[in-house]
Amino acid sequence: MGLLGVIVGYGLSMAVGKPAASTTPPPTAAQPNDPGEDQPTVVTVKAVDETDHIRGSKDAKLTLFVYSDFECPYCSRHHPTLKQLLQAYPDDVNMVFRHFPLSFHSNAQKASEAAECAAEQGGDDAFWQMHDMLFEKGVGADKYSGYAKDLKLNVTKFDDCLSSGRTAEGIKADEESGTQAGVRGTPATIIYSNETKEAQLISGALPLANFKTTIDGILK
Repeated sequence: MGLLGVIVGYGLSMAVGKPAASTTPPPTAAQPNDPGEDQPTVVTVKAVDETDHIRGSKDAKLTLFVYSDFECPYCSRHHPTLKQLLQAYPDDVNMVFRHFPLSFHSNAQKASEAAECAAEQGGDDAFWQMHDMLFEKGVGADKYSGYAKDLKLNVTKFDDCLSSGRTAEGIKADEESGTQAGVRGTPATIIYSNETKEAQLISGALPLANFKTTIDGILK
């Protein structure tokens, strides 16, 4: 039954830009697919604003809007793929991370808050450093203060931010924007052309080659 739920959730991830109806099952962790199985779906995505964290050139032709969950194992698998894409297209591609913590991952919400609490003190640089630590070193209530210390943040202020929950509203806004764009599982990557405004949703932790094929097609 658990496998069936994942399959159903993944199928729903291909909805074209429609908000979730009241009968829609809860979001799921999207499984990686075989090369060529998944096809991009045209969607509408919320534009970048002052709340977003951008990694890479701000003048890039394409933006990867990544809706992700720090506790999701498929998201962890997707993390190095995204880094490789930014390295492969340093001038043409940048990345915006948007939170989509799944309700059945008990550490996901606070992990997202930890990333935003790091950003509260250290801006985008601290956000991305915490982002990498969460994916590469793991999540858990006993880890976040240590990560903040490693980043040379004020740990007292960080802990106060995390315990207050004051970043939760922004995380919820990210989730809502993902749902409106058709995201039904994690990871979900929306490849957005900053020139043509076309946006394509790819669900799951697909191989690097799949993403490069789509990106190369848009950049032509």
